[in-house]
Amino acid sequence: MTVLVAGGAGYIGAHVVRVLQEQNTDVVVVDDLSTGRSDRIGGAPLVELDVAGENAVEVLTETMKKYNTTAVIHFAAQKQVGESVARPAFYYHQNINGLANVIQAMENSGTRDLVFSSSAATYGMPPVPVVEEDVVMKPINPYGETKLIGEWMGRAAGKAWGLRFAGLRYFNVAGSGWDDLGDPAILNLIPMVLDRVAQGKAPLIFGADYDTPDGTCVRDYIHVLDLAKAHVAALDYLKRDERPYDVFNVGTGEGTSVRQIIDGLAAASGLDIQAEIRERRAGDPPHLVGSSQRINEVFGWEAEKNLEDILTSAWTAWQEGPNRIDA
Repeated sequence: MTVLVAGGAGYIGAHVVRVLQEQNTDVVVVDDLSTGRSDRIGGAPLVELDVAGENAVEVLTETMKKYNTTAVIHFAAQKQVGESVARPAFYYHQNINGLANVIQAMENSGTRDLVFSSSAATYGMPPVPVVEEDVVMKPINPYGETKLIGEWMGRAAGKAWGLRFAGLRYFNVAGSGWDDLGDPAILNLIPMVLDRVAQGKAPLIFGADYDTPDGTCVRDYIHVLDLAKAHVAALDYLKRDERPYDVFNVGTGEGTSVRQIIDGLAAASGLDIQAEIRERRAGDPPHLVGSSQRINEVFGWEAEKNLEDILTSAWTAWQEGPNRIDA
């Protein structure tokens, strides 16, 4: 079995690649290296490609045939909520066209199993404190819309030609499984905080007047290694004859606020970190926490890492990178 990991040189993708390699599974990586790095994939073959590009279907089809791929794990997408509000056409082009090209190449090459990196942004602002997968989907930003459409595409291909599809909806991913695989892009909350501190600036909190316990947004934070293992477990699920569900939340079921993350980073690092409050960002729901009951019961997967593990591993990985912070 060879697994193609689209976006495999990025933060989550590189963790999935390493988990697969440690299981002696053959891997080929497709990545445009816009946020990923080629030294993170442990010697796996790399095809440098924008999956939303004009010739992507041909290159992906050739790659899948060359390496005899049996499954794809798809991460290659743009993922900033605020940017998606400002640049909706760009997000629709990259995320929807990119996935469409991957699915077309899978059909062309006979690659049948797809694990899709979806998002809790598909839910929007659900009227419940803990979200289950069958809640009405009402995304409130273009990023979430593209992920929901991606799920529709996977489901439609399943009906059309037998694609076996599983979408994983996760919330905020953080931490590091290995110090050399820390989050390399300044796109998620924790590296954004540490990047500001490294520059001698105060980290930013966008909105402190939400209807939450401390006024800042609350999210379900999942350790990246737990998330990577969930994607690998999804590959095993797709081999089953009976697959009652095609979407799964991946989380802990517990909420943590932005302010709690920043205070926890201060404790993990020993730094005095004082945040600066800014206006709310467009498209940010105040509270988003997911039920993980379905994936617990169906996959037998459970998150093993807690918030302290996330923050401590994120800090030690950051200190191994190029912008080490002297306490």
